[in-house]
Amino acid sequence: MYPREQIPVSSLNCRAESRHADNKTARRSARRMRPVRWARSSAFLSLLSVCALACGSTITSLGSPASGVQGRLHGETKPSYVHARVASLHGGPPVSSHATGKPVETAPGFADFDRRARAGAHLNVVFFGASLTWGANASDPQRTSYRANVARRFEEHYPDAHFRFFDAAIGGTGSQLAVFRLERDVLRYHPDLVFLDFTANDEITLADPETLSSYESLMRRIITQANAPVVQMIIPFEWNVRQGNLDAFKRRTAHLQLSRAYGTAVGDAVALAIDRVRTGVMPIEKLWPIDGAHPGDAGYDLISDAAWKGYSDGVSRNLICRAPGKMIYADTYMTSLRSPLSALPSLPSGWSAGQPNRVSAYYDMLMSRWLDSEIVATYKGSNPQPLKLRFHGSMAMVFGEGTMQTGRYRVTVDGKAKDYDTGALARGARGNTHLVQLLASGLDPAAEHTLVIEPLLEDGQELRFESLCVAGGRPEVIEAP
Repeated sequence: MYPREQIPVSSLNCRAESRHADNKTARRSARRMRPVRWARSSAFLSLLSVCALACGSTITSLGSPASGVQGRLHGETKPSYVHARVASLHGGPPVSSHATGKPVETAPGFADFDRRARAGAHLNVVFFGASLTWGANASDPQRTSYRANVARRFEEHYPDAHFRFFDAAIGGTGSQLAVFRLERDVLRYHPDLVFLDFTANDEITLADPETLSSYESLMRRIITQANAPVVQMIIPFEWNVRQGNLDAFKRRTAHLQLSRAYGTAVGDAVALAIDRVRTGVMPIEKLWPIDGAHPGDAGYDLISDAAWKGYSDGVSRNLICRAPGKMIYADTYMTSLRSPLSALPSLPSGWSAGQPNRVSAYYDMLMSRWLDSEIVATYKGSNPQPLKLRFHGSMAMVFGEGTMQTGRYRVTVDGKAKDYDTGALARGARGNTHLVQLLASGLDPAAEHTLVIEPLLEDGQELRFESLCVAGGRPEVIEAP
């Protein structure tokens, strides 16, 4: 049982019903959820996040309650959640057997979900993604976003079912961060169905193997660990629809190939939007009336049409989600560790344990929803001492919080240095936001790597980090001497 302040953010209707599995899987214990108030996310901030991603800065945000260590085998049937206060910094798992190709796990199919819903079952549906899942620029994201529209369709289509709908969307984020959010923000809710986003923010026109690897690991783990079917959402920006050439969207092509390999359903809002604009059914200016990144209510209606069509197609075709024996892309992200820095035995001079702020520029950037703890470096006449760590893994990123007061730092990985600004997004948004920055990738997962974070602060500035996230091989984070 979680303390009251750490109870997960619940559903759109905030109902507190237990999930009673009526199929072959065991019944799972009920979790009580308290109602929360939702505020509207700003289009500007989400657009800024998109720009940051396009410039190569892995800034991210949106989410649900705090994170724990995820450095264990990602092939277990039931997910477990280790809270940051009791989690060890150590413990990298062996590569999952699901990554190396031994067992083939099967999730309940879409027709089975349909049958259970018609029978009045208690069902959890999670919407996992970024700002287009949250509903940036919707007049009311809790009523007119695509996930709200789809939730309403489920309740109308299955009047006897008992649904809980979970928002696990952080604007401006991609599938790499999602790997380290999956257990905390999705699997812990024991989903019966997951709508999976990230095609746009991973960059729909590119098909780089690194983010395709992280995306595929999300599909694989949802299917094998949650035992839940997946609807892959392919959602465009306005400029993608204006371009109008489906062959140019290499990531869409790659995601469709993954869908065929895993037996998932697809909500293809890209093809649907291009068709409706070309045939004159809907002018593009009505779909994106405010900015090119985020649609208005009419655009979210279109996305929800694509989502519902994808789900319905899964039911009519009796699609069964299966993890193939061998992954299509690299298995890097099948082993991952989200290591809370507050669990370090000691902190350097000038650093202290803290908590995420309870206010933010926008609700999807409210980091108390997504982080359990923070460590804070504060300038008081001089810069805090460097934070030194060692780790195993092929990539590393930091997850934390940006504020109007957060400043710069220099990170040195295996002797190679680079400077980062943690406050750019917050200053643009004029309020507290999320912070995600990719520090290194393409490393040797078998080697031990050194990482030094040197604050480069000015008077009144700070740094706020929650965790160091590493993936690949046997991920491990160790305090350096």
